[in-house]
Amino acid sequence: MTAADLKTPTDLKSNETKSVAQALNAALADSYALYLKTKNFHWHVSGPHFRDYHLMFDEQAAQILGTTDAIAERVRKTGNTTLRSIGDIARHQTVKDNDADFVNASDMLKELRDDNLALVESFRAVKEAATQAGDNATEGIVDDWTDQAEERAWFLFEAARGA
Repeated sequence: MTAADLKTPTDLKSNETKSVAQALNAALADSYALYLKTKNFHWHVSGPHFRDYHLMFDEQAAQILGTTDAIAERVRKTGNTTLRSIGDIARHQTVKDNDADFVNASDMLKELRDDNLALVESFRAVKEAATQAGDNATEGIVDDWTDQAEERAWFLFEAARGA
């Protein structure tokens, strides 16, 4: 089997869907990077608001992971291929990893807020590419992902005000 065997039938023009797929794959890489960072902070948060932050990070990580399959499947529905490995994710991600031995809770909140806002920008790039390609399905579904990322950023911002 070759990559050509994976070609999904679509009425969208292949040169236009390539830009949509590239934007989706970038958003997918950032989603995985943000998921892992959120889980890392979930596992390592400490301090007086431990329970609240621990639970919020877990809920947010689950929501982020929940979008990854939809993003990847959207790439495939446009007749393209998606990310294949951790290395592939690393080559495409713009969200920076945090491998520090200790991060205080306040910094976790702020970093995740900023990363979610960066993901919003990634989703806006998907929306723009989808609009230009006439891909109304991607154009519509990305609005939900954007709203979810904006809500996560809002919650993180509000939580950080008291941290």
